[in-house]
Amino acid sequence: MGTCAAVAGLSIAFFGPVLLIAMDRLLGEPDDILIRVFGLLCMWILAGSVVAIVVRWEKLPMSSIGFRPRRQSIVWGLLLALAFNRVIAPFLYWMIQKMGTPGFETGLARVVYMPVWLLIFAALTGGVVEEVLFRGYGIERLASITGSYWLAGLISTGAAALLHLPMWGWGPVATFFVSGGVMTVFYIFTRDLAACMIVHSITDAVGFISAHNAALLQ
Repeated sequence: MGTCAAVAGLSIAFFGPVLLIAMDRLLGEPDDILIRVFGLLCMWILAGSVVAIVVRWEKLPMSSIGFRPRRQSIVWGLLLALAFNRVIAPFLYWMIQKMGTPGFETGLARVVYMPVWLLIFAALTGGVVEEVLFRGYGIERLASITGSYWLAGLISTGAAALLHLPMWGWGPVATFFVSGGVMTVFYIFTRDLAACMIVHSITDAVGFISAHNAALLQ
């Protein structure tokens, strides 16, 4: 693969979402449904651009970024999603409380009153797009440049966690780094991007919809 293609792809993967966050702030009220939909669609465009670079410029298969869906991807995805929702997420909430920093309340307050279809779309976008940008392409191409999957995983996980800072704050960012680290270790050992997408999508959907239903009952 060409270094130029990898640099171009990494620039889109890492800096594209940052530009979208800045653009979202410039467009107006961040809680407006149309602005949120537009931002999510732009995220899919970023993922599509990276995929185009892989297939058309680098002339590599999607397996080069870990995307090779198999039956075991579904099994692993469902099992890990269960572990995240039953074990890891409660631990991370406990971790935030022990840190004494603000939790997820501020970020969730901005999404819980959104329609369920939009919450599901947001969860699917996070699960598919972020995994393509940061876990699949980010780790694989950084590893090809640095020669280390672990260094690539650390950089990519940190970048993905910091991406959530404007909306969620430092406390949640710390938990995103931990949960992202777990996913990164899983990815490095399995190279199963499809399973990571399933875990990410389900975990986000459960969190969003649970908060949404709780808010309606108040």
